[in-house]
Amino acid sequence: MVKEADHKVWKETDCLDCANCCKTMTPTFTQADVKRISAHLKMTPDAFKEKWLYKERSTGDWMNRKQPCQFLNLQTNKCSIYSVRPADCAGFPHHTKKQFTEWVHVYKQNVEYCPATYRLVEKLYQQVNQ
Repeated sequence: MVKEADHKVWKETDCLDCANCCKTMTPTFTQADVKRISAHLKMTPDAFKEKWLYKERSTGDWMNRKQPCQFLNLQTNKCSIYSVRPADCAGFPHHTKKQFTEWVHVYKQNVEYCPATYRLVEKLYQQVNQ
């Protein structure tokens, strides 16, 4: 049910109309992300982290220092590092990453920020209540 609704949602959603995820949230940067992006920007991984990221104390995750994301062009809602963006960004909003029942907390969080997630939950609600 989720995969079918997700497919429909993306036919009616254009992320460039919104980019709210880039404006209000931060991805988690993996070591592979840091290495790939820093190479793309012709920086060392350490210089990249020092300039743009901070390490979350409770999780040890690398996160953006600020929002909106430093790589977002606010005029066009386009990512200046789209081809090498973090895996977390590429997979957002993670609708089919895990089974719906294992991932409800993520839907609950993202429904506030992401119109695609809102539409997905709305479609699921309509299907269940037919």
